[in-house]
Amino acid sequence: MKRNNFITLFWVSLAVSMFFFFAFTSEKTIENFLYTILISMLYSFVLGGGNGMLNSFLNKRIPWAEATTKRAILSIASILILNFVLVYFCNYVNFVLIQKAVTTETFFSEKYNFINWFTINVALLISAFLHAKGFMEELKKTSRKEVVEQKLIAKSANAQFESLKNQLDPHFLFNSLNVLSSLIDENPQQAQKFTASMSKIYRYVLEQKDKELVTVEDEIEFAKTYCNLLKTRFEDSVDFVFDVAKEDYQKYVVPLSLQLLLENCIKHNFATSSKPLVIRIFSDGGTLCIENNLQVREQIKESSGIGLSNIVQRYALLTKRNVFIEKSEDYFKVKLPMLSAKPNIVSVKPDDEIKAYKRAQKRVKEIKGFYTNLISYCIIIPFLIFINLFTGSRSHWFWFPALGWGIGLASHAFQVFGIGESWQEKKIREIMNQQKNRNNGNI
Repeated sequence: MKRNNFITLFWVSLAVSMFFFFAFTSEKTIENFLYTILISMLYSFVLGGGNGMLNSFLNKRIPWAEATTKRAILSIASILILNFVLVYFCNYVNFVLIQKAVTTETFFSEKYNFINWFTINVALLISAFLHAKGFMEELKKTSRKEVVEQKLIAKSANAQFESLKNQLDPHFLFNSLNVLSSLIDENPQQAQKFTASMSKIYRYVLEQKDKELVTVEDEIEFAKTYCNLLKTRFEDSVDFVFDVAKEDYQKYVVPLSLQLLLENCIKHNFATSSKPLVIRIFSDGGTLCIENNLQVREQIKESSGIGLSNIVQRYALLTKRNVFIEKSEDYFKVKLPMLSAKPNIVSVKPDDEIKAYKRAQKRVKEIKGFYTNLISYCIIIPFLIFINLFTGSRSHWFWFPALGWGIGLASHAFQVFGIGESWQEKKIREIMNQQKNRNNGNI
């Protein structure tokens, strides 16, 4: 327990002792006042401290959020056993050792069994309150933590993805202007055509850059248009070969991936009429491949690698499949995974999410209902016992509501935490998961 809890117990015991001293003590002496404080602190620190330490211990070993059913069963069993032991210990120290009102034999007689039973119910009330309070605090803490984590993950992923996509605009524009500036000097007429074509291509860039995935067919058509522009500048120095299977056209790749890789081919390799640069775009085993013969150009400054790293990072955000890079003395190849379907960015459908929320809400209400029932039992039954014993009634009628309500409370506990609808749902899910795993193994 924390230091603040001990301070709270001290003030509670002091307040209780003052109440009993001024309300029920006939001889108001300093000695009796000290006795009252001692007895009050005995019960406060032993019962309150013991239940508090038990709750803290269970919170560390078996948190509510990780194993609700197991924790509830252990909490009920442990508080019953612990309070039974602590109450008998406190009462024995109080009546036998401190007040010396009775002997040990008398303390364990039938008369004091009723007093012990009454005190046990009061202790159970305190313990039930502490455990219910701990459950609600843990539930709120877990809910806040999950919400914050999901918001941070979503914000981080969105920011990272937007950052990657925003790199495309300046990268594409910079390379296109370099090509245009070269054409203006070499062939002004072609430069005009290039400018018109570049505007069409840039329109495609603006349309597709906000998309997470595009079809292979759209990307190939765009790549062909872009290759025609490159062909305008390099003429016979560069050859492009497209050999993508028609059945792969409806698969998906990240947008502008071919354009970035084509730029890299031109940027890092020299091309002449005698030694043309041959760039092949083809499909191979579920991947879209871009391959060129290696004719490495001497670099004045080291490349930033923004194009290829951009593609790799965008794929990492969308799928577990990797981008493969192969390099030999003769060729350089990049393999892009072709996805058969767009991945679900949201793992749970809205309808399923609503149903899951309603189930969780219903579960929380069931648990809260049980603890409300338990706290009510611990308040009302001791009150009935008090009335029955101190009114001098010969018949102990409090046993009937205590046993009847106790049986109902036990049934409620089994229904909420172990046996009942929740247990049936668990078994159904378990059987369905087994059948699902068996079917997956046969595929």
